[in-house]
Amino acid sequence: MARRLRVGVLASGLGTSLQALIDASASGDFPAEVVVVLSNRPSARALERARAASIPARALSQRAFESLTARDQALVDELRKHDVDLVVLAGYDRINDPVFLRAFPERIINMHPSLLPAFGGPSAMAPKPQADALAYGCKIAGCSIQFVVDDGGVDTGPIIAQAAVPVFDDDTVETLSARILREEHRILLDAVRWIAEGRVRLDGRRVYTGHLRPAGEPAPPS
Repeated sequence: MARRLRVGVLASGLGTSLQALIDASASGDFPAEVVVVLSNRPSARALERARAASIPARALSQRAFESLTARDQALVDELRKHDVDLVVLAGYDRINDPVFLRAFPERIINMHPSLLPAFGGPSAMAPKPQADALAYGCKIAGCSIQFVVDDGGVDTGPIIAQAAVPVFDDDTVETLSARILREEHRILLDAVRWIAEGRVRLDGRRVYTGHLRPAGEPAPPS
């Protein structure tokens, strides 16, 4: 196999999405591998998952740094030390400083548990987007994988992939979150694969991934 895409993961919690990436990396046909895992929380289960898979893992707590910029520069240094090609924010609950975003232009992707641009923004950390979808009365909810860009916004980057799930009358935040999470794992692996295979092209806000209109689908009027 040709050189695999080297992925650095930032995670703050349980690390189930990280585990999906680790499991995929173990298969012979997945074109990417996780080479380092970083967290802002020393107690994050994601760090344990990484170490169990013999992946370098380190916590960089904000308390150890005088500013967010200094902490994010340390993240940049650690990722560069491992020669990462792509950074995945997988359940990472901090907003990154511009010093971080500018270090990896068009090479940072983020998972978000809503169909962006709905229910995004600086306060939209899980499970708030799922709860907001229920409270709003949505019949469809879902998740998005997006590029993280230095545009001054939060959850405003170009969208790479999305998946929708139904909202049932008896759903709770927990049941809806679990249904969305399964789709998050799936489209995260899709997005990483597409990037590794060179299929992703960014043009303004449009992200092209090689998905063309299926046979039989009516063409747009000329």
